[in-house]
Amino acid sequence: MATAPPSQAIEKGIQRMKNQTLLCSSILAALLSSQTLAQRENGVNSKLELGIITTTGNTEDESIKVKGRIELVRDAWDYAWSLDAFRSSRQNQLTAQRFYTIGSADYQLSEVSFVESRLAYEDDRFSGYDSQTDASINYGRSLLTNTDNMILTYTAGVGVRRSESDAENFSEAIFRLAGDYKWDVSENALFNQILSANAGDETSIYRWESSIETNILENLSLKFTFNVKHQTEVPVGRENTDTATSVTLVLNF
Repeated sequence: MATAPPSQAIEKGIQRMKNQTLLCSSILAALLSSQTLAQRENGVNSKLELGIITTTGNTEDESIKVKGRIELVRDAWDYAWSLDAFRSSRQNQLTAQRFYTIGSADYQLSEVSFVESRLAYEDDRFSGYDSQTDASINYGRSLLTNTDNMILTYTAGVGVRRSESDAENFSEAIFRLAGDYKWDVSENALFNQILSANAGDETSIYRWESSIETNILENLSLKFTFNVKHQTEVPVGRENTDTATSVTLVLNF
C-alpha cells in the first residue's frame, strides 16, 4: 500500500483540526446563546392600583377601581397574572360591576422573541354577557430594542372564545393581534399604549388603553388611564362601545 507524502498527511491533519475547531465553536456558541436566556434576572415584580370616588349629599355615588399585576421570571419563562376590577353605585343601587383577569406564560425563544399562552376571563354584569372567556397561543416579538427609552411588543396568534348570556351560549375560534408600546417620557414619567383585537365569526372585541404614570415617591406613582372597549355584536339593548377614565395611585413592590 502506498504511503501518503508527509506534506499531504500534515495538510489532512490541519484540515481535521480546523473542522473540529469549527464544530466546537458552533457548539459553544449555541451553549452561550442558551445561557444568555438562562441568565436573565429572576425574581418577582408586582404592582397594585387603587382609585376611589365618593360623593354624598344630594347624590350618593361611589366608585371603586382596583387593579393588580404580579409577574414571575424564571430563566426563559415569564409568568404573569393580572386583575382589573371596577364597581360603581348610585343612591345605593349598583350601576356597574366588572372583573377582568388574565393569566399568561411566556417562553423566551431569543432576546426579542417569545411564545405566549394566554387565558382571559371577563365578568361584566352590565354588558349583556354573563361572562366571556378566551384562550390563545401567540407568537410575540419586541421592536425598538436599540433605543434607550421606548419599546414596542406585539403578539399574534389563534385561540377560542366562550361567550355566555341569558339569550344564548356559544363558542368560536378567534384570531388575536395585540401591541404594547412603552415610552419613558422622562425619568419620572411613563407613557403606555395597549391595543388588542380578538376577531371571531360571531363577535369581535377591540380594546384600547392609554395611560401616563408619574412618580411621586420611589415606589408610589399617580396614573391617568383612558380605556375603550368595542364589541361588534352585543345583546339587544346594550351599547357596542364602553369608555372609562380613571385616576389611580400605583404601588410598586
